[in-house]
Amino acid sequence: MSGVALVAHHERGTARSHALFSAAWCSEHGHDFWMPTQDADALDLAEHRSRRPVAEADVVLSLGGDGTMLRSVGLLDGAATPLLGVNLGSLGYLTEVEPENLADALAKFFAGPETGEWSIDDRMMLDVSVNGVRAGRALNEAVVEKSESGHTIRLLARIDGEPFTHYAADGLIVATPTGSTAYSLSARGPIVSPRHRAVLLTPVSPHMLFDRSLVLDPSEIVEIEVSGHRRAALAIDGQPVTRLDDGDIVTCIPSDVTANFVRFGAYRYHQILKAKFGLADR
Repeated sequence: MSGVALVAHHERGTARSHALFSAAWCSEHGHDFWMPTQDADALDLAEHRSRRPVAEADVVLSLGGDGTMLRSVGLLDGAATPLLGVNLGSLGYLTEVEPENLADALAKFFAGPETGEWSIDDRMMLDVSVNGVRAGRALNEAVVEKSESGHTIRLLARIDGEPFTHYAADGLIVATPTGSTAYSLSARGPIVSPRHRAVLLTPVSPHMLFDRSLVLDPSEIVEIEVSGHRRAALAIDGQPVTRLDDGDIVTCIPSDVTANFVRFGAYRYHQILKAKFGLADR
């Protein structure tokens, strides 16, 4: 028997009550329910703690905001398990339902996809390596950035093995379409529909005349080489991964796996974007 695995934001005041509600709903409807040990301990729900992989669930519930969704994707580690985001945050680009609609969402999900009540929104991810060794997988972005304040770093960008240019900047972002509304957007990168498959290369505070983002075909491999004596750092989806020295190379390629979000009804990304930015009709 499968069931529901729940990943929660540890600091959201209502996360515990929603987790208890989810557990009760699953018990009432004959579904297993469990939480990763870290989440269960943080919310004082030891009775639901389990080392069982979340990928074994029929659906993973993510209670929180986009950060919790990113962590849930990381815990799935490429598994095709559907992920349902419950918005306890403010932005919620990735989440799908509000807490008051959780019971209805679970009932629709377990009724099956053949009802037409829900579908899967699959999102492109990036496989990231350092000097040929796997470093992680990004749903939003991989960032090579300076590790010391007050100094730019020098980075050589290669596309499909050919040198493009040296950047003098605070960093370089390699983002997916999903990540186009995250860090890349803050660095004045373009907004790209998540239905599109592309790789974005966006400089962070470049100290040079060329400051434009590149929108690349997903088949194009991006390499970033640290050039010079100033150390850099690699972060994936906002989480620090490793320090980088002169000559270290970060490679980003489209992953063979996707993140699979549950969507109810038509997913209108542009309307969500409009609402999040408070854009008026006229």
